[in-house]
Amino acid sequence: MSNPMAYASARMISVEALKPGDVFAPRHNSITPEQQTEMAKLCGFESMEALVEATVPDAIKRTDGMPLGPKYHEGMTESEFLEHFKAMASKNKVFKSFIGMGYHGTHIPTVIMRNLLENPGWYTQYTPYQAEIAQGRLESLLNFQTMMCDLTGMEMSNASLLDEATAAAEAMTMCSAIARGKKPRFLVSDKCHPQTIEVCKTRASALGLKVEVVDEGSFDMASDVCGVLVQYPATDGSISDYAAMAQKAHDAKIKVCVSTDPLALTKLTPPGEWGADIVIGSAQRFGVPMGYGGPHAAFLSCHAEYKRLLPGRIIGVSRDAQGKPCLRMAMQTREQHIRRDKATSNICTAQALLANIAGMYGVYHGPEGLTKIADRVHGFAGVFAAGMEKLGHTVKNGGAFFDTITVDVGDAKAVSDAAVSRGMNIRVMGDSVVSVAMDETTTLADVNNLFAAFSANGKPGFTAEELAPSVSPKLGDFARSSKFMQHQIFNSCHTEHEMLRYLKKLENMDLSLAHSMIPLGSCTMKLNATTEMLPITWPELANLHPYVPLDQAQGYQEMFEDLATQLASITGFDAVSLQPNSGAAGEYAGLMAIRQYHRSRGDEHRDVCIIPVSAHGTNPASAIMAGMKIVPVGVDAKGNINIEEVRAKAIEHKDKLAALMITYPSTHGVYEDGADEICRIIHENGGQVYMDGANMNAQVGLTAPGVIGADVCHLNLHKTFCIPHGGGGPGMGPIGIKKHLAPFMPTHPVVPTGAYPNFKSDAESFGCMAAAPYGSSLILPISYAYISMMGSQGLKEASQMAILNANYMAKRLEQHYPVLFKGKNGTCAHEFIIDIRPITDSTGIESEDIAKRLIDYGFHAPTMSWPVAGTLMIEPTESESKAELDRFCDALICIREEIRQVENGTADKDNNVLKHAPHALDVVTADEWTRPYPRELGCYPAPWVKPATKFWPTHSRVDNVYGDRHLVLRLPEDGDVEDVTPKAATA
Repeated sequence: MSNPMAYASARMISVEALKPGDVFAPRHNSITPEQQTEMAKLCGFESMEALVEATVPDAIKRTDGMPLGPKYHEGMTESEFLEHFKAMASKNKVFKSFIGMGYHGTHIPTVIMRNLLENPGWYTQYTPYQAEIAQGRLESLLNFQTMMCDLTGMEMSNASLLDEATAAAEAMTMCSAIARGKKPRFLVSDKCHPQTIEVCKTRASALGLKVEVVDEGSFDMASDVCGVLVQYPATDGSISDYAAMAQKAHDAKIKVCVSTDPLALTKLTPPGEWGADIVIGSAQRFGVPMGYGGPHAAFLSCHAEYKRLLPGRIIGVSRDAQGKPCLRMAMQTREQHIRRDKATSNICTAQALLANIAGMYGVYHGPEGLTKIADRVHGFAGVFAAGMEKLGHTVKNGGAFFDTITVDVGDAKAVSDAAVSRGMNIRVMGDSVVSVAMDETTTLADVNNLFAAFSANGKPGFTAEELAPSVSPKLGDFARSSKFMQHQIFNSCHTEHEMLRYLKKLENMDLSLAHSMIPLGSCTMKLNATTEMLPITWPELANLHPYVPLDQAQGYQEMFEDLATQLASITGFDAVSLQPNSGAAGEYAGLMAIRQYHRSRGDEHRDVCIIPVSAHGTNPASAIMAGMKIVPVGVDAKGNINIEEVRAKAIEHKDKLAALMITYPSTHGVYEDGADEICRIIHENGGQVYMDGANMNAQVGLTAPGVIGADVCHLNLHKTFCIPHGGGGPGMGPIGIKKHLAPFMPTHPVVPTGAYPNFKSDAESFGCMAAAPYGSSLILPISYAYISMMGSQGLKEASQMAILNANYMAKRLEQHYPVLFKGKNGTCAHEFIIDIRPITDSTGIESEDIAKRLIDYGFHAPTMSWPVAGTLMIEPTESESKAELDRFCDALICIREEIRQVENGTADKDNNVLKHAPHALDVVTADEWTRPYPRELGCYPAPWVKPATKFWPTHSRVDNVYGDRHLVLRLPEDGDVEDVTPKAATA
């Protein structure tokens, strides 16, 4: 070689080449540096940084770099994080749990785990607004509703709630609503789970209700009692006959609520057959891991006469434009953005992904399989009870039980310690009393291990195998005789092959992020990365009971500390509570903390909450739940909060002012000037500032609620921090707070909690607002992974790119559709609104027509008609590529040209490609085609929509009105979903 030095240089290894290759941030933030500059210039700025600089008001910019600590500031690579987190998770001790209390070991069928829980094809939009491309999720949730109706013996059920305890609180508020608020007392049996009792007490405290916890035998059926709540089976495992009590309650016009276990109901007479009005419970043991507390799908079933009061989401049957039966989310007019403070409930309180798992568990096992599991669980309980009697212990609930045995052992601590030494956890119920709950995972070896722990010398002298033949069922007179789950779907998918095909069939019916971007404004459908999702099925995370001793959950506790520290830095707050298990729950918790803060200062009279009319619709609903009176304030012509009106209202109500709720950036997609001034106005008049964190993904790294001046803010971890939505949950809504609010954070009756990182439980806590101490702990690792791998700079860039992408799309579209709101420098935040009203006025084409036509182009629609009627709110997020943004913009531009044909008379006003959208396969392949445009235009309107890759809607446009007028909320006893005839089953 002529140049030896050049040869030597070519052989040298650069330091750059030695850096890790799996850096995460560029995998999540899709826009390249070159594209950033190109897109910014289209918007009139030299760089992305210049655009963001002009967008975020100077007064609220953060300048500290958002430090996340030395471990996380730079961001871990994917392999580094998995190694780090595996070591952390290994600090958890996975003992065999016999604690019960609503949480049980279960086996998630691997076909469901692989093809549903771990499958991004099931990570869909937060709410199935576009039913034509959500029939798979909707069918699965209708299965869940039907299963719960059958098991409980009730006429209707919802599509999930957050957990058993909050479902009990919802039942309580239903009873109050049925009594029109005129009966303030609610009686709760002292045999209910302690967490259920405490959540009911907390919820009642702000609603003017009084929860009285008494022995169910002394229920006072007085005229001021709206309802009673009993547990069936009870927390100690006993089973009681409540029929006479129910009749007595009904005679007094009092509603009967029952908290129950769906697995037990395969063996026990369902509550609907002995007088229950409302039945609630958790579906956790139907294939959903304990996960140190959640997420788990709760349910609420009731009589059809209460359908308008049923909380949460409800899936119903309707028909499409061709008259074919199809599914949709029923009674959507109950949504908060329509009814606001008059809303029946908060529709965000759902766990749809977990309801899908539980429903599929029911499909896979069927009624016979579930009964066999229940028989086995009950059998183990019977064998254990017999062993306890043989050892000389007193079985306190020996008359009738299902899975839980309560035993007087003399020294409860000694027995519990012996069980722990053998790798088992039991429940201590008093100085001398313990209880043991069997579950699907229990084995003969487990029972023998328990016998040894309950024996003074560890040698019981007999085995479970020896006792079993002499043990008979202990269901007493409560054995179930009625059939359940007779529909063919629960009796046809019991082989893995059939189950796999059914799961795949439903998955293929739904558009997800695996297909294309989902630009729902305020719902933030960003990437749910594989590395973030991997840990949720690790046994050391999935198989922990939420009430294990803390020394068995050190991995979780370390993660909580780290995550809370990260979130505190991101929000600019001093502390974080992890208990709220949805965004709606976070709103409620934040307002309850403010309420308790005022009460601690002797300001019980402070109950006025100022809420701008532009606020998220959940805000008024949450404020009402927290016992506050709402004072609305308006916005100006540009959509900004009217600061002078805020000032006037704050001064007017200064003696009673409790809080202001504000969303930032605004719900109109704008970084408003004056947010910091609004905070000062509220503080000057004695109030606290609650910030809705729904739009936090436009704040991270650029500003922060604490910097702006807020006192508390909830965080939608399922939006900003990447937990998948799954068609309606799971979500998490931790709250960040300033130091003065930290003592008032939620605690728990079983495992006392407080605010992390440095604030533990306090006597001044507002109470308990979730069944589990740390909410849905199993999904917190998703956000922890995202933050840890992105690092401070990656998170800041995510916010910058979200703003860049929104402004780029708005700029491309503004020549075709009016962009409704912009900031003072002509930019928007992370989302923007296009105004369809002028088009509607001139052509009759509405926002819904455009939404349905987008389906033909392969896209889910933006958010329709909110926060402004007749508009579309678009949010691209940072994880979508420029090519995908351009493809979506091209689709909307093409649709605008289709509208122009209506404007100039080329297309008929009523018989056109938009009014007939979406074009389902059965329509475009029909023998007859009578529409005044080619079939190909209907189904293949753009170059990228090709026969080989097109995502087909399963139905033509769904008739929402018909579905509500002919309300059908469950499957028939036989036949397919396609065979449902709404007229034949009107509720």
